[in-house]
Amino acid sequence: MSGIHPSAIIEDGAQIGEGCVIGPFCFVGSRVRLKDRVELKSHVVVTGDTEVDEDTIIFNFSVIGEIPQDLKFGGEDTRLEIGKRNRIREHVTVNSGTDGGGGVTRIGDDCLLMAGVHVAHDVQIGNRVIMVNHSGAAGHCIIEDDVIVGGISGLHQWVRVGRGAIIGALTMVPNDVIPYGLVQAPRGELDGLNLVGLKRRGVARADISALRAAFRELSDGDGTFMDRAKRLGEDAESEYVREIVNFVTGDSDRSFLTPRK
Repeated sequence: MSGIHPSAIIEDGAQIGEGCVIGPFCFVGSRVRLKDRVELKSHVVVTGDTEVDEDTIIFNFSVIGEIPQDLKFGGEDTRLEIGKRNRIREHVTVNSGTDGGGGVTRIGDDCLLMAGVHVAHDVQIGNRVIMVNHSGAAGHCIIEDDVIVGGISGLHQWVRVGRGAIIGALTMVPNDVIPYGLVQAPRGELDGLNLVGLKRRGVARADISALRAAFRELSDGDGTFMDRAKRLGEDAESEYVREIVNFVTGDSDRSFLTPRK
């Protein structure tokens, strides 16, 4: 059975799973699909072609699935997909996709979006991502698994943030961030590796040593940043170093933040 407060508005066509809780003054649109045990606290808007998977909780005054903040958007049919066990805190906004960006905004499983976070159209967020208060991801960004985005920080359109990276507070990120990178300063600078995150995840000491050596090569080696990355790929034995190489040599619409000298 679902617990729906009498003041909530559920449009005809909305699909509400078993065990859902929908609090006072919430609005759920006609094309919304709430899977089992989703909870909407109060004054939550979920609209558009939006699916929210099991055990996700959305807190007060969040607006989920509204149309993109993109003047090119012409009312085309796009959607939003949110995974399992997410915690979406107060005043969060998450927009649906656009035709020009693939049509889908996605959030994976076990993420925490703190108060005031904005996730724009066509953003792709992996699993176990934390976005701290009032941070934002502009259109088309990709945030891979296990990333932390610090408070009041922003990702420029089309930026990719590799797995396990950490963005410090009050940071503008204009370019791609390598996996496991540490980015800080008002205009984001690649300032090292997310060693705390690597240790918390139980990464072997040999892999951490290999990552440190790889970062030194990327920072101080001969040739361009791309040249250094390709050389690393020729000799890399650590899967973590190979992940950085594959990330750097993959397709991107932005250049990379390079290590600070």
